[in-house]
Amino acid sequence: MAAFLLLLLLLSPLLASTVTAVADQCHDNDHAALIAIDTALGSPYHFASWTPDSTCCDWYNVDCDAATGRVVGLRIFQDTNMSGAIPDAIANLTYLQTLTLHHLPAISGAIPESLAALANLSQLTISYTSVSGPVPSFLGTLMALTLLDLSYNSLTGAIPASLADLPNLSSINLRHNRLSGAIPARLLCKSPDNAYLWLSSNNLSGAIPAEFATVNFAHVDLSRNALTGDATCLFGREKPLQYVDVSRNALTGDADTTCHLGSRAKQLQYVDVSRNALSFNLSSVEFPEQLTYADLSHNAIVGGVPAQVANLTNLQLFNVSYNRMCGEVPAGGNMARFDRYSYLHNKCLCGAPLTACRQRPIPA
Repeated sequence: MAAFLLLLLLLSPLLASTVTAVADQCHDNDHAALIAIDTALGSPYHFASWTPDSTCCDWYNVDCDAATGRVVGLRIFQDTNMSGAIPDAIANLTYLQTLTLHHLPAISGAIPESLAALANLSQLTISYTSVSGPVPSFLGTLMALTLLDLSYNSLTGAIPASLADLPNLSSINLRHNRLSGAIPARLLCKSPDNAYLWLSSNNLSGAIPAEFATVNFAHVDLSRNALTGDATCLFGREKPLQYVDVSRNALTGDADTTCHLGSRAKQLQYVDVSRNALSFNLSSVEFPEQLTYADLSHNAIVGGVPAQVANLTNLQLFNVSYNRMCGEVPAGGNMARFDRYSYLHNKCLCGAPLTACRQRPIPA
């Protein structure tokens, strides 16, 4: 045993140097692919470190696997001068796991079908560009995908239903595009972890899928669309939901909504349901204790402000203006944080910071 340990100790530096040598090498196929990417984009200054006298694993924006030396990451970002289409040559980086093209406003054209060859891709970000055309359905074949960020582009058409087939996908960001149609029914239903969904500022219509009741959402932003129906499927007692924004849609709700907004979302910190057509009684709503932001303005909500609001020590914004509420605003606790604009344009709310409530005459 002692002899074996001595041999292992003597070989350790050799083994370590072998691994380092592999990591320092650049596979010929990866090198050729990167050179083709550089050429397709006009050899921008962003790639100044991509020189023949250095290995591609040392190039700026390039990440290599320490054991194999293959390129597994390509991150290109913050270059307003880089122009052209997304190069097809990226598809030749067959071991690629992370692709980031961020804040490249002069990159245009469609997302190329060639990217379907990236079977190992786990994270795909193409954001803040001028990329247009549809969200390609071939993305539903990238079974290793865990994160998809195509935000702040000019994408049009429907969200492909094929995205719902991905077993590892837990984060989708498609906000600030021009997408239309309905949200696919089973989107993120296979998510193995807490799910994150950003679809705000598009032209989406139809109902929020009832299937969302089975998804463990932690963060949902569906604001600034034309969605109808109700949002109760997003809430649940066992869900890890912390942030929900469904503002500026055409959502409706009835008395059943009261048991979803607060008491069934115990971890909720941020809720914005403003500028919809919600019509439920707020009086019996139990808000989560850690709530920091609640905007319920511009709806048709009735009832009064729950007394519990005064005891929500973390609450920084509370807005129920432009509803049909009545009754006396609770006093004490943290209520001094909220001025009259939090309550304006209701049916008959009263009490500080609004006008005093009228005293009922005492019977003789």
